[in-house]
Amino acid sequence: MRRFFFSIFLVFSGSILFAQTDTTVATRKAPTVSLPRTSDHFVLQFGYTSWQGKPDSINTGGLPRTFNVYFMLDFPFKTNPHWSTAVGAGIATDNMFFKKTSIGIKETSSSISFADLSDTIHFKKYKLATAYAEAPVELRYRSNPDDDSKSFKVVVGAKVGLLLNAHTKGKNLESSTGSKINGYTEKLNSKRFFNSNRISLAGRIGYGHVSLFTSYQLTPLFKEGQGPVIRPMTVGLTLSGL
Repeated sequence: MRRFFFSIFLVFSGSILFAQTDTTVATRKAPTVSLPRTSDHFVLQFGYTSWQGKPDSINTGGLPRTFNVYFMLDFPFKTNPHWSTAVGAGIATDNMFFKKTSIGIKETSSSISFADLSDTIHFKKYKLATAYAEAPVELRYRSNPDDDSKSFKVVVGAKVGLLLNAHTKGKNLESSTGSKINGYTEKLNSKRFFNSNRISLAGRIGYGHVSLFTSYQLTPLFKEGQGPVIRPMTVGLTLSGL
């Protein structure tokens, strides 16, 4: 009888021990997939341009505007990914509009002239356009370096430009009283009076892929002694991504 109860005890004890054995199966976590860091490789800028230092005798008008496009390479700091430097290249264009004015862009005189044509025949629409090949260098800060679309950004830097083209364009001749004479269009090209290089300070601040920017040209627009000492300044909107 003792053997019988002893056998039952052994079976019961074994079942308890087996029930207490850890049967938990370790589950492996799926690896977290992180999206590649976006770095504002592609930058578009639309801006309003003003001429700082412009004499009152120059009659600007309309909506002076700037359009820039750059491709940038971004290099994050290894010690702090919030910070990075960026370098790139692109094209920068400015269009300055004038009222009842003629610019002597191709004259043989020693300096460029801005003639007031209020009392004679003039173009209804008239502009001076410039285009530069430009290389920006930037110091960038991102509040969220892993998600560019949800990041506060601050950028400061400089741009070095090489003048590619300068031209005036006039459309639609009209009389001094504003009566249309004809639909003649005139385009004159010359870089003679312009500095071939320019250096500008630049900065932008924003959130995600949209920011406000400003730039100020340190070098004068015209060569020394060949035109008024004018330094363009631009403010506008930046769209960036990739």
